[in-house]
Amino acid sequence: MRTGELEYLLPPEAVAQEPVEPRHDARLLVDGGGDDVRHRRVRDLPDLLSTGDVVVVNDTRVAPARMHLRKATGGKVEVLVTTPGTAVTAEALVRPGRRVPPQTVLRDDTGREVLKVGPAEGDGRRRVTALAHRSISALLEEIGEVPLPPYIHRPVPSERYQTIYARRPTSAAAPTAGLHLSEQVLGRLTAAGITVAPLDLGISVATFRPITAEDLEDHVMHSERYGIPQDTWADCGRAQRVVALGTTVVRALETAAATGDLAGSSELFIRPPYAFSVTDVLLTNFHMPRSSLLCLLAAFVGERWRRLYEIALESGYRFGSFGDAMLVSRREGPGC
Repeated sequence: MRTGELEYLLPPEAVAQEPVEPRHDARLLVDGGGDDVRHRRVRDLPDLLSTGDVVVVNDTRVAPARMHLRKATGGKVEVLVTTPGTAVTAEALVRPGRRVPPQTVLRDDTGREVLKVGPAEGDGRRRVTALAHRSISALLEEIGEVPLPPYIHRPVPSERYQTIYARRPTSAAAPTAGLHLSEQVLGRLTAAGITVAPLDLGISVATFRPITAEDLEDHVMHSERYGIPQDTWADCGRAQRVVALGTTVVRALETAAATGDLAGSSELFIRPPYAFSVTDVLLTNFHMPRSSLLCLLAAFVGERWRRLYEIALESGYRFGSFGDAMLVSRREGPGC
């Protein structure tokens, strides 16, 4: 498959700059196949699922992964940690990278030395080391800020870029499909006999990078740490249908199915054709052109994704992290 097949015309005004309130009032495009396309709201999700379904959510929390620091000379440096965690070192993007040579020590606003920058990798990432804190996470909690997607140009309260069930700060970006769920929707799911089960996949900012390779076979997928509780995996095994809340959930579940490991690091690049082992239904936002997220959707529903996106754009749906959502079922047949 050529990467150009993941292109489509996305008008800038279709990209949502702020979230809908309340959360569950986001629009939901429901694909029933053929001409059966319905326009609902996320608050209707319990009515669209069935008793015995299992809804799997990613309960990661977005870390305050962006820091504004200075060199000893006073020059400003922005550091965006791509893999937040409890270690003293992490991967990060550093700007302006060319002006920050290896072993540069960066300071916070008080002049305290807080971070050392290592050499650049081939893709521009750097290894950074906390100097005054026990871990990168501890440093971020003190002086970092929550990063928003690069296409969001308006300030938004940081808590609105978190799911209501967010737990450990293991991500540099939000599992955006989950931003639509409210306590009301979760309560109605449970009342309807639909299990809600968590897992954790730490999302890297690399999720926003467009695929640059012309052939998908040549794309190198970024790595993300994941963990699936044994109870969640057991729930999926006996589910009538497994409903993934977002592409990150799909990636974690399918990685576990492929490797047999419920925890580890995923470099799984889901692209057409792909034989899904766990996921039956997907609720996901509308993704950017040439993204690995859109590629996963194309593997899940086939070429029909293009018609669904056309309908969404014609009907005024909002795209991106703060946009609306769609509910789709896995296409059937060999090679899916």
